[in-house]
Amino acid sequence: MNFYLKYIIAAIGLFAFSGFFAILGVYAERKVSAFIQDRLGPMETGRYGTLQTVADVIKLLTKELITPSAADKWLFMLAPAIIFIAVYMGFAAIPWAGGLAPSNINLGLYYIFAIISIETLGILMAGWGSNNKYSILGAMRSAAQIVSYEIPAGFAIISVVMIAQTLNLQTISAQQGVLSAEHSKFLGIWDVTANGGILSWNIFRAPHLLIAFAIYFIASLAESNRAPFDIPEGESELVAGFHTEFTGMRFAFVFLAEYSMMFLVSMIGVVLFLGAWNTPLPNIGSVRLADWTTGMAWGIFWTVVKVLLLVGMQMWIRWTLPRMRVDQLMSLCWKVLTPLAFICIIISGVWRLWVM
Repeated sequence: MNFYLKYIIAAIGLFAFSGFFAILGVYAERKVSAFIQDRLGPMETGRYGTLQTVADVIKLLTKELITPSAADKWLFMLAPAIIFIAVYMGFAAIPWAGGLAPSNINLGLYYIFAIISIETLGILMAGWGSNNKYSILGAMRSAAQIVSYEIPAGFAIISVVMIAQTLNLQTISAQQGVLSAEHSKFLGIWDVTANGGILSWNIFRAPHLLIAFAIYFIASLAESNRAPFDIPEGESELVAGFHTEFTGMRFAFVFLAEYSMMFLVSMIGVVLFLGAWNTPLPNIGSVRLADWTTGMAWGIFWTVVKVLLLVGMQMWIRWTLPRMRVDQLMSLCWKVLTPLAFICIIISGVWRLWVM
């Protein structure tokens, strides 16, 4: 009984965190966009507008659920749930700190990308089930975009896996922390990891992974339908894209999935490239900064700080760059990111054989 209770508590906790982050994320995005556009943003509801997003959530909870008469009702009703559940289940294998992961499975990375790809099915269901020309066009764009950008993202991740020699996210995270010289030698990692700190992160252990990280980050923006890759939701031409017809809680689930995806892809990037829960502070001689800033609480702290920095970059980019055209989007994927990611794979193979 205790075995199942642990997973039930983890599931409820992750769901609550997803909702809490979505509320904070919407408020932060409104303020970031206001700052970039030289305006105030929400100010009336609560101090500095802090309760505006809460008021919006209450509004969505109480709004009527409208199903268009010409819609395919089962597809229309199931689509928001599938979109959210696919993203939500991706958190199951993500480590938050050393020894703290909802499910520590050896194929954690493979599981995450297998499960979140189901989101595409939910998006297609939403577009087709709405029986709306704008919705189906947005769904087709989104499916093409997500499927295309999974290729450079996958190649960038494979380049990390070749260096780490594992799909277990806990192991990949541990390799970027403080290790003894003997353990470093056993894993085939540079001895610099014996001191821990920022130099033990993957982007510094194998510098070509910095390019792989940039490729992954750009591809993650496209997979999350974030600007400048938000053509599936292009308001100027598609009203709102695949979720045009959704109201109330159904719209809330689609919105919740988007912000959960922002956090999830950022967390994957942190685990694979930016040291996961490990501190950026190194041990230098008798000054043991890395040893002082380790442990469960510190691990959660460093993970969340790094993830929020990446989420902040996503918001910054959204309100800075204009939306790309469809042909520009696909050209960037197939002519730039995919070849570069493939080159990173080749370098990882050479690096693993000759350097490590």
